[in-house]
Amino acid sequence: MKQLVILDRDGVINTDSPHYIKSPEEWHPIPGSLEAIARLNQAGFLVAVATNQSGVARGFYSLETLEKIHQKMQTECAQYGGTIEAIFFCAHGPEEGCDCRKPKPGLYHQIARHFNVDLKETAIPAIGDSLRDLEAAKASGCLPVLVLTGNGKKTQQNLPPEFNAIPIYGNLALAVEALLNGELS
Repeated sequence: MKQLVILDRDGVINTDSPHYIKSPEEWHPIPGSLEAIARLNQAGFLVAVATNQSGVARGFYSLETLEKIHQKMQTECAQYGGTIEAIFFCAHGPEEGCDCRKPKPGLYHQIARHFNVDLKETAIPAIGDSLRDLEAAKASGCLPVLVLTGNGKKTQQNLPPEFNAIPIYGNLALAVEALLNGELS
């Protein structure tokens, strides 16, 4: 089986917004992120996305619109020769208490079942920009990696001690470079 990398969406692949990404027109890739996904694919990695999308539960956009946003992401990624193998999302609000909303590890467990991998045995890199991404990655047995795009700089300033030794990179492209150079394991 190919190696797997798990990415958060907003703030890692595309620009984030405190007002949510509510339409395909509001979805804009972070410079270098789509090329980084293509580099992962070319090096033999499968890419999965794990993303909280509470805007659905809050009524900001529909599941149909979310699907269109993801189609745009896939289409633009393909223009660079990249593929996102699977997208897993939690459409619940924070008050619903589901196990798929990060910081809980449910999305990562879904990914593990989908790809038939044991996350704890393989130390799969899980790249995010928020503390909840890092907490979900750690709880599932993945290797948490922080990027400083999106909420990353604020997250870095407030990292709890248990995350002081995690790898931190300026953006997804730099994290992918480190992974491909064998610096992440």
